[in-house]
Amino acid sequence: MSRTDQLDREVGQALSALSATAKRGLGDPALAELVVIRASQLNHCAFCLDMHLRIARAHGVSERQLDLLAAWEEAEGVYDERERAALALTEAVTVLTEGFVPDDVYATAAKHFDDSRLAHLIALIVAINNWNRVMVSRRIPPGGHTP
Repeated sequence: MSRTDQLDREVGQALSALSATAKRGLGDPALAELVVIRASQLNHCAFCLDMHLRIARAHGVSERQLDLLAAWEEAEGVYDERERAALALTEAVTVLTEGFVPDDVYATAAKHFDDSRLAHLIALIVAINNWNRVMVSRRIPPGGHTP
């Protein structure tokens, strides 16, 4: 079965605008990349992983953090409390197994982010989940992205 590699220009622009706005509003490029990488791991999006791992390195995210991201909960001392709160929220929004984001996960994130930054963090998680689904559904392989 052949899958399309085409993406409507307006759809791509809308998704890109949401991603850029959310990242800018979050105000922490390194954390933004950890969030999008973790969501992309959960969604098995090779294209997004390839692209965002390169971007994360450019923003100074350590190799240790990148290496241990899939096991961040067990990696004590590698991620600070703010990063851990963002990663927990990322997983809760990405994998809605109970049909909602648990109150304790949301409350922990709200302790580390003011209302505006929390709104941007949630928008970033939603944006990368959209991108992951667009790329995975079309089976777009890694590579081809030029920063």
